[in-house]
Amino acid sequence: MHSALRRLDLNLLLVFDVLLRTRSVTLAAQELSLSQSACSHALARLREALDDRLFIRNGGLMQPTPLAQRLAPSISATLNTLSGCLAETQHFDPATSRQIFTCAATDYTGFALLPHFISRLQQQAPLVHINIVQSRSADSLDDLRAGRIDFSLGFGCAQESLPDDIRAVDGFTDDYVVMARTRHPVVGARLTLERYLACRHIVIRPWHDEPGIIDSILAREGLERQIALQLPTMMGTPFIVAESDLLITLPRHAARTFTSLAGLDIFPVPFATPQYTLRVWSHCSAESSGAHRWVEKRLLEAMSGKGEEV
Repeated sequence: MHSALRRLDLNLLLVFDVLLRTRSVTLAAQELSLSQSACSHALARLREALDDRLFIRNGGLMQPTPLAQRLAPSISATLNTLSGCLAETQHFDPATSRQIFTCAATDYTGFALLPHFISRLQQQAPLVHINIVQSRSADSLDDLRAGRIDFSLGFGCAQESLPDDIRAVDGFTDDYVVMARTRHPVVGARLTLERYLACRHIVIRPWHDEPGIIDSILAREGLERQIALQLPTMMGTPFIVAESDLLITLPRHAARTFTSLAGLDIFPVPFATPQYTLRVWSHCSAESSGAHRWVEKRLLEAMSGKGEEV
């Protein structure tokens, strides 16, 4: 029974999992608190045990072989389950813990949440390590299931349905506004729908996906705005808007912060838009972990503090 496992040092599976996520021996060694040579040696042992190269350097990154890709979901899910089981037996002391938590976020969710969250963590859990990775999809469900991340931070709506193995908790709600440069030649003092559609726009699409909520609302009314610039992140937009006649429709909290950086005005969106909610997704298997529950509570506290400002 388990003859294949008896031939394998199970610690090597941790190396496999982190290499799959980071695509770098150097970054994997740092995350696992190993020397780079020890991490390279572990990879060599894993290659020998599985009789496959597993990861091949290509363009500066360690790309997984077909066998590694086939093994990855099962290995990640197994490690995630085992970690959750072991966590149930351990008392989490935030003052002394050196645990690592990985969160997936876009630049905006990080911008909206992290300052308050990290401030709380520095006071209550100064040795805990937070690893923020770029969200690979709107909710990163596959990464949660595979154990590559502990939390996914993003926006959702209260009506959306969730898979049985995923849970979500809600933070603050926000609404959309339109940001334009001061003394905009078309917008003037009041933004009407006609003026909105006459202008050209910036859109943020982190995953280069289908049109978002704003374009979907307009399409239902038989309308379409003119897209001049599509960006994967939000952080450069205030300076682009300030130096052009482009408009951007974005969360009110971000717009209020951006207006302090450049000569910008904020206007109500000239058509009905739904509010949205900042949410934290996680896998149900993590609920039994005291450490996970503690960090989730800090995230919600940070959202609550941010919500008061919106």
